Amino acid sequence: MTGIDFKIFSTDGSARRGRVGTAHGTFETPCFMATATAATVKAMTPEAVRSTGAELAICNTYHLMLRPTAERVDELGGLHKFMNWKGPILTDSGGYQVMSLAALRKITEDGVTFRSHVDGSAHELTPERSMRIQHLLDSNISMCFDECTPYPATHEEAEKSMQRSMRWAERCKKSFVPRRGYGLFGIVQGSVYPELRGESVAALSQIGFDGYGIGGLAVGEGQENMFSMLDITVPQLPSDKPRYLMGVGRPDDLVGAVLRGVDMFDCVMPTRSGRTGQGFTHRGTVNVRNARHSHDHRPLDERCGCPTCLGYSRAYLHHLFRTEEILGSMLLTWHNLHYYQSLMADMRKAIEERKLADFAAVFASEQAAGDIPPL
Repeated sequence: MTGIDFKIFSTDGSARRGRVGTAHGTFETPCFMATATAATVKAMTPEAVRSTGAELAICNTYHLMLRPTAERVDELGGLHKFMNWKGPILTDSGGYQVMSLAALRKITEDGVTFRSHVDGSAHELTPERSMRIQHLLDSNISMCFDECTPYPATHEEAEKSMQRSMRWAERCKKSFVPRRGYGLFGIVQGSVYPELRGESVAALSQIGFDGYGIGGLAVGEGQENMFSMLDITVPQLPSDKPRYLMGVGRPDDLVGAVLRGVDMFDCVMPTRSGRTGQGFTHRGTVNVRNARHSHDHRPLDERCGCPTCLGYSRAYLHHLFRTEEILGSMLLTWHNLHYYQSLMADMRKAIEERKLADFAAVFASEQAAGDIPPL
């Protein structure tokens, strides 16, 4: 038997509680991946990342093909050894990053030619090359090379882009090397057009994949449109395969998407926010740079058990960011990752107890209440 293993243990409405097995171990779902773009989670050691509860890391094909190159990672024993990550790894295809280069790239039926943002050198990325790179990286879950349709896009533009992605998906499937514990995910496109989303799901289901990414969302369409597309798309996807909402998102995005049957998520938000002074808490976001925190002896989140909240005050975090000390980014990133992993664990528990709707209601109420100012 080849591919990855996916088991669903319990459901609550559309939400699913499951587990994915790979050649490098398992991860529980619904899950939020640790974003290790260049084979590292910024401001964190792998051991610290694992301590937050993260089981799955996502690395970036585009960045790694440029530096240090996939061939070098392969020579050094693959991504797991290279970055000292013992758990499963998912790699994106490089499609999103290449498409975002705009003036630096050219799309043809064969693939994309582009110039590196690092040194201007010329490169070509095709479905076949993307599969080869992800194979060299030794990724447990590879993503199909697709064209991430920009927003807004006309129906004609979205249709042309989606159909090209479906043709590329066929080529990815043919180029992917099947083996036990390794999987390939197709990616649904179609912008905000329901019929195009449906056509994309049908085409990918016909090809057959180990899981399905939902792409082209969280690109400016707004949460209402995103949830609307999930309401249309998710029920059409194969029920026995993992569903991955790519590039999402804020805590309320995660809760809403899990309610709609999504299993996997990734986003730079918790780590990027951790480096800019924004913390996520049970009562919404907190900007530790604000002067009101300068004398606040309380932890960032009194309900949090992460090392940051157990050992350091808001006043100290405020001081670190005001003085631009590296430790501030480390501590706040650690907290944010812990918060996201705790949120996912709480939702898994709520699904098991068939209380996810109650959990979501309490979550929304607490987030709306906002942070409590110091006395």
